Amino acid sequence: MPYVNIKITKEGASAEKKAELIRGATKLLRDVLGKNPQTTIVVIEEIETDNWGIGGETVTRRRQQGK
Repeated sequence: MPYVNIKITKEGASAEKKAELIRGATKLLRDVLGKNPQTTIVVIEEIETDNWGIGGETVTRRRQQGK
């Protein structure tokens, strides 16, 4: 039973886009590893940009600086 955890910044990904991610991850596991789509679990976690850091800075700050 595969378990996939996708983490993205919380910036308004639509329900349709998230459903597309779930379908795509499920299909990839089926196609590459032969995993049963009926037992594949995909979880999407949306993280506030203040809670996601890169290079010692929050994503919020980096985006404000145009990085």
